[in-house]
Amino acid sequence: MGTVGTGTEETAGERGQLINVAYRLLGSLAEAEDAVQEAYARWYGLPRSRREEIVSPGAWLTTVTGRVCLDVLGSARARRERYVGAWLPEPLPDRAERDRPAGGTGTAGPADPADQIVLDESVTMAFLVVLESMTPAERVAFVLHDVFRYPFAEIAGVLDRSPAACKQLASSARRRVSTARAPVTATTGRADVVRHVKEAWQSKDIAALVGLLDPGAVMTADGGGMVGTVLRPIEGGARIAQYMAAIADRAPDLELLERSVNGMPGLVARRAGVVATVAAFDVADGRVTQIWVVRNPEKLRRWVEI
Repeated sequence: MGTVGTGTEETAGERGQLINVAYRLLGSLAEAEDAVQEAYARWYGLPRSRREEIVSPGAWLTTVTGRVCLDVLGSARARRERYVGAWLPEPLPDRAERDRPAGGTGTAGPADPADQIVLDESVTMAFLVVLESMTPAERVAFVLHDVFRYPFAEIAGVLDRSPAACKQLASSARRRVSTARAPVTATTGRADVVRHVKEAWQSKDIAALVGLLDPGAVMTADGGGMVGTVLRPIEGGARIAQYMAAIADRAPDLELLERSVNGMPGLVARRAGVVATVAAFDVADGRVTQIWVVRNPEKLRRWVEI
């Protein structure tokens, strides 16, 4: 998992990589920060002589972070059974959009862990939702091997299983991803579709919305029991269009903005300058197939300055 020096500076330099790993494993930046902090606490809790014996602190920290995340994933299942409504991963903004003066109110601080997340296919909402369907062990094996290219011999140390068993877990997880993955639509094509959805929503054009939504489209919302939203997924393009039009009627003061959500084109709704909703989309063959709506304010803290 990459040999680094044993000094404090080199060890601290692993934090960005660890945050990237932990966010993909947990789908929550807050929980990812806690997991990485716990790994560092254990590192500095070792006697100095023991730390000096460790050839690769980066590998040690990754192993411990993976184990912490595995424990969190195990307990998360029970917590999410008590969660009000659907649970969705925490959406991430694009720092470039936060920092630009137009449409924003400030600049994000350089210490924000969200700025260390590499926005690629492995953090799209669609990908993270698929990861949620995996067992904790499958998720760890798949993310570490298929996303970060760690060998199964090292992943075995995280899962406390044989390399062969870890390979089998990753293979099982890979089948889940393959089954769930929709036909790829280019980012520019996605942006066009999302823009058209925004325009149709603003004009309350139900017919246009229906045309933009796949007949089998599904909209899932996460309010965490803290704000009003649908508790169960809405299925069917026509039903989703009617729901969106009703929201437009009830909230005429909402301001819709086109923004990147986890590296893909999405929409942000603001009321009186405060972000109230972040929506991510999956698009196939020019139509929206999935909409993930995050309204839980605890998951929107990174969006204050969008």
